[in-house]
Amino acid sequence: MGIALVDTPSRPGRISLSDTLLAAAHNVQAVQAGRSLSDSLAATDPALRASTQAVSFHAMRKLGLATALREILVPRKPPNPLLDALLKVSLAVLDTAAETAGHDGALHGREVPVYAPHTVVDQAVRAADRHKKLKPFKGLVNGVLRRYLRERPAILAQAQRDPVAKYNHPAWWVERLQQAYPDRWEDLLVAGDRPGPMVLRVNARRATVDHVLDAFKAADIDAYSPMVGAIVLPQPRPVQALPGFEQGWWSVQDLSAQLAGRLLPISHGMRVLDACSAPGGKTAHLLERADITLTALDSDAIRLARVGQNLDRLGLRHDGVRLACADAADVKSWWDGEPFDVILADVPCTASGVLRRHPDIRWLRREEDIGRTARLQRSIVDALWATLKPGGRLLYATCSIFPEEGERQAEAFVKRHSDAARLIAPGQMLPLAGASIPGTYLSQQALDEEAPAPVGDGFFYALFAKNA
Repeated sequence: MGIALVDTPSRPGRISLSDTLLAAAHNVQAVQAGRSLSDSLAATDPALRASTQAVSFHAMRKLGLATALREILVPRKPPNPLLDALLKVSLAVLDTAAETAGHDGALHGREVPVYAPHTVVDQAVRAADRHKKLKPFKGLVNGVLRRYLRERPAILAQAQRDPVAKYNHPAWWVERLQQAYPDRWEDLLVAGDRPGPMVLRVNARRATVDHVLDAFKAADIDAYSPMVGAIVLPQPRPVQALPGFEQGWWSVQDLSAQLAGRLLPISHGMRVLDACSAPGGKTAHLLERADITLTALDSDAIRLARVGQNLDRLGLRHDGVRLACADAADVKSWWDGEPFDVILADVPCTASGVLRRHPDIRWLRREEDIGRTARLQRSIVDALWATLKPGGRLLYATCSIFPEEGERQAEAFVKRHSDAARLIAPGQMLPLAGASIPGTYLSQQALDEEAPAPVGDGFFYALFAKNA
């Protein structure tokens, strides 16, 4: 069930759109200052967080257009950054309201927020009126939004002459995709603006897919299984509201990410390394598959603590699991000298493949970040290769769709290491139908014929064997 947003904040248990717009404006302002939306949302009033996340996500997906509209309607940048953010959030929501006028105005999870146009204008003005620094500008907010409603076709056409406004991605991002995917770049841009479904991976140590689906059905929760061990919820919900969360029946993990644990040849007694483990989804998957000795590394102590928390909830922490806060490339600081049978190197990247879930990434990244992360990836996998035993396997993974972080890295790795043999793996996976999940991993028996075809996030996988 979604959180209903109404016109007035006075009714107990109800959340006003004006409060949500103002909270979303604070989050957009934070992103424009270089802070991640996840971090900013964590500081949002818990009572407002669900509604604010939905509106903030929507604003991020339309930020290119909203920025162009604000610049047309208010040519001089507003003196107050929060006012600038409120105008952009309101314009993003208002444009959708105008486009879908007459639809139901309820807000459900991370779906597109839709309201009556007059409601958006009224609530945006109220949001400005309630903030001390914005109150002097409530007339400006009212005039800007009403003018957009009156002149929308002409103003929208003018704004969309700018590719950033048309595609809601930075210009350099658009150009990179045009070069890398000349036949599919527009599809990728559109896919990045569509919210992804909620996907779970069932913990085989504690439950089965059928068991979880039965529990969801009893709770009147729509869900289906498109792939062995996976469950998709078309309507995202808070994890605590789903059966089995506290019992550790499942973890939240995208379909593409779930392949990491399947691509590595894990068996009982192996010595395994998860080199960049936080927040621990892939770590847990490896431990679910077999009784192994596992070392999980991460350079961020706070994120590494989340790995431990997730393993505890899933019942997977044991004496053979070691969590180490360390730089994976600085092998001497954490390696005991005993080689690993299997290594998972889910290395840092631009995260360009997960825009469906993190729409702020496109506005936080800079083009030079691609070269920086590519150099970091190279240093990590080169260092890890020395810790792999002959005959062992190393899986290189990134949640990126930029070739510099995927195929080009894999090709260069084989050239640098004469003892590396590249094995069969999915390679570049795109967040598009028919380009995401290889058919060999689909369970046709479990696939609901009436359910939409599963589409995973953008990911890259390359598997290497170390020759003796």
